Amino acid sequence: MARLGRRIAFDYGDVRIGVAICDPDGLLATPLEVLQSKDPNLLVKINELVQEYEPVKFYVGEPKQLSGADSLSAEKALKFAESLSAKFDIEISMVDERLSTVSASRQLRDAGIDAKNAKTLIDCAAAVAILEQGLALEKR
Repeated sequence: MARLGRRIAFDYGDVRIGVAICDPDGLLATPLEVLQSKDPNLLVKINELVQEYEPVKFYVGEPKQLSGADSLSAEKALKFAESLSAKFDIEISMVDERLSTVSASRQLRDAGIDAKNAKTLIDCAAAVAILEQGLALEKR
């Protein structure tokens, strides 16, 4: 059984970082916000989330290529995870997110939302997908 406590997931991108959170029981993942990757106060803003929600774990999406090989984006996500690890004493897991953005875009399109006008929604939805995948792995 997974330990109780909130988890925060990050969908790291060069411009935006989608953020999702779950309830303390790890049952429901919900979008939280979108952070700006280049914000000089990025770690300060993440620290504010940590103070408010007291997560027991972070998930960071790892955008591998469809073949499973690492990509430049995966290296950037790993560097982001390393910066979190250096700043916070919180367990971090990388989650294969090859299809999370594609899946999020499709879900929004199916809901009648134009993806071109919904980049921040896609980032948050991708973070939710990463969190849901991480929670599912914990429950196995």
